[in-house]
Amino acid sequence: MTAHLAELLMYIAPEPIRLANERWLTRILERLGSTRQSAVGLSLPQLWLSPDLLLTQTCGYPLMTLLRDQVRVVGRPRYELPDSNGGNHCSLLLCRADDPRRSLPAFLGSRGVINDEGSNSGMNLLRHRLAPLHRDGQFFANVGISGGHRESLRWLREDLADLAAIDSVTFAYLARHAEEEVAGLRVVARSAFSPTLPYITVASATDEQVEALRRVMNETLKELPEVAEVLGLQEVLPATESDYQVVLDYQQEAEALGYGRLR
Repeated sequence: MTAHLAELLMYIAPEPIRLANERWLTRILERLGSTRQSAVGLSLPQLWLSPDLLLTQTCGYPLMTLLRDQVRVVGRPRYELPDSNGGNHCSLLLCRADDPRRSLPAFLGSRGVINDEGSNSGMNLLRHRLAPLHRDGQFFANVGISGGHRESLRWLREDLADLAAIDSVTFAYLARHAEEEVAGLRVVARSAFSPTLPYITVASATDEQVEALRRVMNETLKELPEVAEVLGLQEVLPATESDYQVVLDYQQEAEALGYGRLR
């Protein structure tokens, strides 16, 4: 058997989600007759760009920037979750439930937090949503970088920040399996929709190999209905890089309004 890198690391929490993804990935590898190469020590960009990659998931923003033309898109997940369906998701702009501000304009001059400057849901969709509201290129008094959506939620809960954009799939998973992490928070607004996080493989994969991989992903998902239920995942839809052009369109729309960077 050939060893390949295969990791699903975009949604690894709470624990039932991580375990469901691991069960699905194990079955996929079994069906493909492949063994799993260790990814210990690899950064996400190293994993995404490895010549040994069989399957992983990335974010739409790095797909169109860091990874453009360097990987093949296998497909995108069709979740059926609150604020995530039909192969699309959005960001929920959250604050503490006891914050008296009720609209986005009221948060001008507040404290923002993002998970990462390269994130679509945590940064790009937030920038796009706030772009019409900035003043002289600034919306927040300051912007912190938490390192992850769950950390951004903690910043909100602990009054370290006032507003954050959280991927709607992440929020749905936490609300279902770790309610304490979203307790005491409320939705102020929603971002525009964008395609769900793409599954990718090596750039050298042929169309036939990509189609076969997506077919096995869907077949194994049907064989594991309890996994599909936990993940809220109905199927893997066909997708190409061009489906994610909208992510860059949102960036360009924000730049055209004079809000090229969250600050």
